[in-house]
Amino acid sequence: MIATVLIGALGYFVDIYDLLLFSIVRTKSLQDLGVQPSESLTVGLSLLSWQMWGLLLGGLLWGVIGDKRGRVSVLFGSILLYSTANIANAFVHTLGQYEFWRFVAGVGLAGELGAAITLVSETLPAKHRGYGTAVVAGVGLFGAVLAAYVGKHYSWRTAFMVGGALGFGLLLTRATMLESGMFDRVRSETVKRGDLGMLFLSPPRLFRLVRCVLIGLPIWFVVGILVTGAPEFARAFHVTGEVTGASAVQSTYLGLVLGDLASGFLSQWLGSRRKVVFGFLLATTALVAVYLSQSGGTAANLYALCAAMGFGIGYWAVFVTIAAEQFGTNLRATVTTSVPNFVRGSVPLLTAAFIALKKSGLSLVASAAVVGGVCLALALVALWWMEETYGKELDYLE
Repeated sequence: MIATVLIGALGYFVDIYDLLLFSIVRTKSLQDLGVQPSESLTVGLSLLSWQMWGLLLGGLLWGVIGDKRGRVSVLFGSILLYSTANIANAFVHTLGQYEFWRFVAGVGLAGELGAAITLVSETLPAKHRGYGTAVVAGVGLFGAVLAAYVGKHYSWRTAFMVGGALGFGLLLTRATMLESGMFDRVRSETVKRGDLGMLFLSPPRLFRLVRCVLIGLPIWFVVGILVTGAPEFARAFHVTGEVTGASAVQSTYLGLVLGDLASGFLSQWLGSRRKVVFGFLLATTALVAVYLSQSGGTAANLYALCAAMGFGIGYWAVFVTIAAEQFGTNLRATVTTSVPNFVRGSVPLLTAAFIALKKSGLSLVASAAVVGGVCLALALVALWWMEETYGKELDYLE
């Protein structure tokens, strides 16, 4: 059981490294490819959207594979695909090539977290489940810290190659991984597994799925818009000192590591997932308001706010655990893999709304406030209708 948790944590470490690397090297890579500074945010958000569309497609693909062929098969296939794509990213010379390989990387990245959380959830006893998923997320999020370090001190092409090399190295450690016992028992039964029709054509199951997705929206609003666009927001806030995407991401994910560990352990201590997510959503709401109301200040102050917001959105592990606990074994991988990627895949919609509001005449800050307010409101409403799943036994079928 411990080996499963550690290998899952290391996989998520590499996953987060690759997932956040583009936000970190956006400015340098686009400048190298000839994009003007005035277009950097718009082009960067477009490229991020390509990656997120890949995550959206990959979430469904790997989720179905996880329920039909097994959780371990996803952990092998996904890391192979995204490691190859990230090495290819090191050799792009046009925006079209960049878009294509970010999309492919997104498809590959989509399988890692959901398969790891599903496997850990089905392997650990119910009373220890929250600890295991918190460790996976907490250790994994340090991948962002490494990505920020490599992105700051090496060329963007080298940074992508490092990500690919880490992935291929981790692939070797997975040779001894064992399949979930729950899945092995379901495999021998005559029951539909990974059937999207069971998920999307059943109103009660679809409602459960939508609730799971909505409570995660504020996480990627913060990361995809406020943190990715930190250099541009800093100029709007008249911040003194240079603000870089790499340092903003690094600060945010240091906070996220602490938040994920805290939320996971708190959910065990309080015996409730819902109470913990509610508290973290309220904290996120307050911190986003503070971030968007800045005036003046220093780069250090802005980074501190990024770290605080990172802690606030640090309910990611609990959020994914809730998704795993909401559904039976024959649909669990499909849901647990697709839900976080539906949230990540919402970034193109969030950025499109953000850009449209800017073009309509709203300021950068006002546009972010509108999009963020909607995300936070939807998350709180969805949580109100969410079933409490702490301690729930998972050995059942839909």
